[in-house]
Formats: sequence, structure tokens, C-alpha cells
Amino acid sequence: MLGGGLYLFYALIGLCAVMIAEAIYLLYAGRSDRRAAINRRMKLQEKKLSQEQVLIQLRKERGLDRRGSLFSLERFRKLRTQSGLVMPLPKFLSMTSGAALALVLAGVWKGVPLSLAAPVLPVLCLAFPIIALRHLKKRRHKQFGIQLPEALELITRSLKAGHPVPVAIAMVAREMPDPIGTEFGVVADEVTYGSDLVSALHSLFERVGHEDLPLFVTAVSIQHSSGGNLREILDGLSTVIRERGKLKRKVRAISTEGRMSAYILTAVPILLMTAIMVMMPHFYNNVWDEPMTWYLLGGSFAWLMLGNFMLFKMSTFKF
Repeated sequence: MLGGGLYLFYALIGLCAVMIAEAIYLLYAGRSDRRAAINRRMKLQEKKLSQEQVLIQLRKERGLDRRGSLFSLERFRKLRTQSGLVMPLPKFLSMTSGAALALVLAGVWKGVPLSLAAPVLPVLCLAFPIIALRHLKKRRHKQFGIQLPEALELITRSLKAGHPVPVAIAMVAREMPDPIGTEFGVVADEVTYGSDLVSALHSLFERVGHEDLPLFVTAVSIQHSSGGNLREILDGLSTVIRERGKLKRKVRAISTEGRMSAYILTAVPILLMTAIMVMMPHFYNNVWDEPMTWYLLGGSFAWLMLGNFMLFKMSTFKF
């Protein structure tokens, strides 16, 4: 009996420990559900900013406040806006220029002639920001394209419940994460502060630049001007966008061979040179100090990049 009571006591202790752990988890999860801001617009609203101040801050972060813009180049400003970069532009340019300077100094330290490194530095300072912004834009467009059909379905369900289009768009801003949550939130705020819905949607396309957005903007514009059943249009539109996404992924999978060829052709000379330097560290000692070595390496790199560009062009399809 004493042994059975001891086992029961241990079982009760274990049960209490499980219940305490579950209570702590539920308490923490409940707090995180209440406090978590699903997108950047909602995070700014948590800072006790007014709706107008949130709108101004979001536009300023995206470079849409032209009075505070450092550059007047339209294409660069558009690329920065569509990349979703919220970092101040001077700080971003300082980081990219610092990376370019560090790369050039590393090359000079390794033996690159200063006469060759000096003209390369301004080229890298101009190229690095554009490359970084294009990468951010591509990643943002990919996320936006995945979220857009879900947002259209959410708008359709809201319209079926009897809500007007601006309220349905505001619901997307509350329920969906970035990037689409904040972008639709800006649309809702612009409509609240006097802009008409069609102009706000055109501004959305200018900020994002995704290729599927004109379909949504055109559908809402036609319904706004001449009427029609927007629910059925958006239902069909979400299906079309999903099927286009499936087709793009299928084509990308089929064209993987061309991209893999570019990756392999780029990696082979680099890996071969690295292997030689590891196995025979003194193999290149007699040529590092020769200026012609770096000119030849630069020419080889240029030809390699040209070949990669052609391979990627042949394996990339526009829809």
C-alpha cells in the first residue's frame, strides 16, 4: 500500500507539472496573440500615432515624400519604392558604399594595382545599391504574388457579407501580414483622408509594381465607373492569378537546366583556382605582382558574366 501511494503521489506531481506548464504556455500565447502586430502599419499604430501620422510615416519610409528625397532620378526612386526599403536612404547608401570600399581595399591588399582599383570603386558604389534594391524588389514581388489571391478571396468574402469595397480593403490591412497588409492599409488610409478609391489603387500599383495588380485595379475601376458584380470578377481573378503562379513555377522548374549550367560554369573556375591555392599555395606567387594578371582576370570575369547573362536570358520567360 505504501508503494502504491508513493506512485500515486509521483503521478499527481507529474500531472501538476504538466498543468502548470500548460497554464504558462496558454498565458504567454494569449499575450502574444493580443500584442502581436501582423504588419508594419499595425506596429506603427501601436505607438499611439494617429492614422494620419501612420500614413505620413509609411510614405516617408518608402521615399514617397519627394521633398525629403535625396535623389531626383525617377527610375532609382521608383526602384527604391517598389523594393519596400524602409531604411533611410543616406544610411543605405553609406552601407553599400562601405561594402564597395571594403571590397576594393581587400583587392588592393591582395595585390590589385591601384590604377585598376581606383576606377572600379565608383562603379561598385553605383552598382551595389541597384543590385541590392533589385534583390529586395524581387523578393517582395514574390511574397506579394503569393498573398494577392488570398487578399482577393478575403475581399470577396467581405463583399458577400455586405461590406463596401473600402471596408473590405481595410479588412485585408488588419488580417494579413506584410507586404500586402501594409500596402492595402495605405490604400485604406488614403481613401479615409480624401482620395478616391481608383486613384488610391493606381498609387498602390505605382508603389508595388507587381504585374498582377493591374488586373485588380482595372476590375475595381470598371465596377466603380459602370457597376457590375465585383464579387464574381474577383472570384475569377483570384483563380486566374493562382493558375498563372502555378504556370510560372512549372516553367521555372522546366528551365532549371539553363540556370544550373550557369551556376556550374561559374563555380568550376573558382573552385579549381581555390583547390590549386590550397594544394599548392606558392603556385601563383610569381604572377600576383604582375599588372597583366589582374587585367586578364578582369577580362575573364567579364566574359564569364556575359555568358551567364546569356544563359539566364535563354532560361527566363516573361508572361
